[in-house]
This record gives sequence, C-alpha cells and structure tokens, in this order.
Amino acid sequence: MTFQDSIRVCFTKYADFEGHASRPEFWWFTLFVLLVNAALSVIAPTLAALFGVAVLLPHLAAGARRLHDIGRSGWWQLLWLVPIGGVIALAIMWALPRR
Repeated sequence: MTFQDSIRVCFTKYADFEGHASRPEFWWFTLFVLLVNAALSVIAPTLAALFGVAVLLPHLAAGARRLHDIGRSGWWQLLWLVPIGGVIALAIMWALPRR
C-alpha cells in the first residue's frame, strides 16, 4: 500500500472500527498525521490543534482496525492512558505481523 492509498483508505473508513488494517496502511497514515501536525505546529499552533482534533477519529479507527489484524480488540488503545509503558506496549502491538 502506498502513502497516498493509506491516507485515502483511512479517511474513507474514518469511522469504521470493524475490519482489518495492514501495517503499511496504519504506519503510512501515522506518518502523514505526524508530518502534517509538525508542519502546522511550526506555522500556526492553533491549526495544529485543530488538525489533531480532526484526525483523532480516523486515527483511532485505523488503530482499532490494526489491532483487529493481529487478533486484539480495539479497546487495547486505552493503553494510551498508561504513562510511558502503555504507549510502548501499544506501539509493539501495532508493529506485530498479521495473525
């Protein structure tokens, strides 16, 4: 899956928490979110915050679909609330190959 394909798929399935997402789909979309957010934070922090709110639901949906791809529930994303260790554990789960 290419960079543009992953962005298109993630925005098309912006509220679809069912199904599966491949590793490239999730990681290309995450890279897109990080790059745009970094660029906007340099230009205008308010725009960066608005962009972050706008892509929150699509990113959560892509993360849930990625977790489904490895046989986990989307609720595992609540690990974001655990300081440091939760983020690391979630990143490891997102990087696992398909089950």
